[in-house]
Amino acid sequence: QVQLVESGGGLVQAGGSLRLSCAASGRTFSSYAVGWVRQAPGKERELVAAISSSGSSTRYADSVKGRFTISRDNAKNTVYLQMNSLKPEDTAVYYCAATYIGLTIVVVTTIDDYNYWGQGTQVTVSS
Repeated sequence: QVQLVESGGGLVQAGGSLRLSCAASGRTFSSYAVGWVRQAPGKERELVAAISSSGSSTRYADSVKGRFTISRDNAKNTVYLQMNSLKPEDTAVYYCAATYIGLTIVVVTTIDDYNYWGQGTQVTVSS
């Protein structure tokens, strides 16, 4: 099992940047695929970025492509989401999610396939 703790959320003006971190417990974190999922009030969850367990493959939602970058440091058991050029529509609670998959280049792109979730961190972008 793995436990996930997000940090780095906050209030930022439109056009600004934030970096979210997802710290994981467990010695086998390098065998987990990870995604960042956001949910805004009244809206469905959206997988904004995902990364393979190896870190060599990534996927992005069209809404964030070119602005967000997902990365991971398996030695530190941490996944990051660098968010640049933020827009008010990026306002949401951002969750880190993980699922065991072994060491692979496969990216998990279905939200329901993620088994472990953090508590979420609020990101608010003001106009």
